[in-house]
Amino acid sequence: MTNGVSVRELVLDILLEVNEKEQYSHLVIRDVLNKYQYLEKQERAFLTRLAEGTIEHMLELDFIINSFSKVKVNKMKPLIRNLLRMSVYQLKYMDSIPDAAVCNEAVKLARKRGFGQLRGFVNGVLRNIARELNHLQYPDEKLEPVRFLEVTYSVPAWMVEQWIKDFGYDQTKGICESFLKERPITIRTNLTKTTPEALKSKLEAEGVTVEKIEKLPYAFEISGYDYLQALESFAGGLFYVQDVSSMMVAEMAAPEKENYVIDVCAAPGGKSSHVAEKMAGTGMVEARDLTEYKVSLIEENIERHGLTNMTAVQMDATVYDEASKEKADVLICDLPCSGLGVMGKKTDIRYKMTAEKQRDLVQLQRQILDTVYTYVKKGGTLVYSTCTIYKDENAGNVDWFVKKHPEFEVISSEQMFPGGEYHDGFFIAKLRRKEID
Repeated sequence: MTNGVSVRELVLDILLEVNEKEQYSHLVIRDVLNKYQYLEKQERAFLTRLAEGTIEHMLELDFIINSFSKVKVNKMKPLIRNLLRMSVYQLKYMDSIPDAAVCNEAVKLARKRGFGQLRGFVNGVLRNIARELNHLQYPDEKLEPVRFLEVTYSVPAWMVEQWIKDFGYDQTKGICESFLKERPITIRTNLTKTTPEALKSKLEAEGVTVEKIEKLPYAFEISGYDYLQALESFAGGLFYVQDVSSMMVAEMAAPEKENYVIDVCAAPGGKSSHVAEKMAGTGMVEARDLTEYKVSLIEENIERHGLTNMTAVQMDATVYDEASKEKADVLICDLPCSGLGVMGKKTDIRYKMTAEKQRDLVQLQRQILDTVYTYVKKGGTLVYSTCTIYKDENAGNVDWFVKKHPEFEVISSEQMFPGGEYHDGFFIAKLRRKEID
């Protein structure tokens, strides 16, 4: 308990913010953990698992609830449906908690939050689920493959259908499975302040378990810590939390010393700072983004990492900047996307994205590319990337771009799938502007 608020109540409030007010789960959970820093390690772990797990499995949980309740989930009061979701998650996935305790705590919360008249309903649904859950029949994989994947892995049917069309059933199932697997936390050494060897020793001295990532000598997987922000090495800017797939942007960009680099959608600055580090204090990385807030995030990272060859600029990537024409040796276009490759750690994306929003994003990506491509010098490099697996946002956009702008040629491209060696689903293409257009 904290100031009369239980950890379960904190989780309930998180779910209401995410599911009813459409806030992003990773930000809401982070803010709650920051606010209640004095929670014990076990309480923090319980809160995180229950909140993330409930969101991650929400379509499955709704299927279970609808199988035992006369009132369907979408007809319930928002607080009640989220209370039932988190309670059913405990019943199915947290075996260490007795069923009776789950039911009793849910009834207490319903009463405390002004729904005492529904405590009988809550109690009845949950006790019925607790008794019969192991006998519940899920959709048949052979007869209803789309419905099977939707319920089993909590991936919306329209996404499943899209991926089956693009990648086939087996790969789609593998993608869905990957989102439910535990994902490692990976970090990149800040080479302007320390060495990989020194960082590893420092982290281990702080009680962190550190494992090398062989293909990137500056990168590690870390685990065993309580609170990331409490680590001295983090506060000192000795590393940057970044997925391996994201690190590959700077690897593919391969900047040379004294290069001028423009990143048109840079916040919070992970890829830009990586490029700046690779240039070892030479040249300049101009990291741009749309809003004052996003620019402030970039500035924070510049300061924390002690970068002298990087600057943050507020600029709209859809508006042409004449001063930037043929200025960039390297142009990084890591553009707004549907984010379907990172659903394993940003679990609520799947419920917020729609096919219509996806199509709108494709048009926005093309608009930006069509605006900024002239910023690349002749002989220079354009790196296009997204954290999604939707073909139209990835290879489809690259094909469209080189057909419209034949002065560019594709040097390499790679579609990374969730759960692979790069962890997240990600797409990167490296293009070169020809010396003679």
